[in-house]
Amino acid sequence: MAGFTLHTRIRAKADDSKDTFDIATKTVEWDPAQAAVIICDMWDTHHCISTAERVAEMAPRMNEVVAGIRKEGALIVHAPSGCMGFYDKTPQRKRAQDAPFVEASVEFRWNGWEQSREIRQLEESPLPIGITNPGPCSCHTPEPCCKESYASWVRQIETIEIAEEDAISDDGQEVYNLLQQRGVENVLVMGVAVNICVLGRPFGIRQLVYLGKKPLLCRDLTDSHHCDHGGHFHGTDLTLEHIGKYWCPTVTSDQLVGGKAFRFRDNKRE
Repeated sequence: MAGFTLHTRIRAKADDSKDTFDIATKTVEWDPAQAAVIICDMWDTHHCISTAERVAEMAPRMNEVVAGIRKEGALIVHAPSGCMGFYDKTPQRKRAQDAPFVEASVEFRWNGWEQSREIRQLEESPLPIGITNPGPCSCHTPEPCCKESYASWVRQIETIEIAEEDAISDDGQEVYNLLQQRGVENVLVMGVAVNICVLGRPFGIRQLVYLGKKPLLCRDLTDSHHCDHGGHFHGTDLTLEHIGKYWCPTVTSDQLVGGKAFRFRDNKRE
């Protein structure tokens, strides 16, 4: 297998500066046999109308990217949180449940920025308040247009294929067992919402870092959920910058399967 040559991006601290971060790039080689993809919370619907619409818009490109990476031999883990009952008794769900237990060095839990663990070498600053504490609605208009937050989802959006060889889990321990079973160190994370679940889930970026894995965020295949009305995509960019500063590098999907990096049609910024 040829593998992937990826040009990753981080935000590195400038020399002798506590507050200045510069963009830095690094070329890395990825062996698909030692890599995995985690698809976070790409649900079939959402209580926020625009969030559901953006997931549906992004899903075809995500499916294309996942199919290409799967073809190269990487493990694909579908993680639609709270939907395991829908997949009960499927072979992909059973694969995650049956992976041999491996004791981890840290407990599995929700990892919010305000709950940074002592093992972190670099103190994480908070995200802007509207991004850290998202409201129930992430639509562009300031008028309330969505109901209060509630779990409206049942399954992963059907657009994203779940292949026979894939796994399904929203449990951090199960995901870790799968990674250890395959000898996976490099984990590509995609899905939503980047400022909440992608970072904080027990299988998310913070947890992967705590476990000593090497997560990489696919920055064009994610979205944010926050209440900065009129500045939605700017909020996503702020979160991507934050992740590049404190947690892991980012990459774009065109480096993995060709074509063009995904861009939401409403993102009309230069």
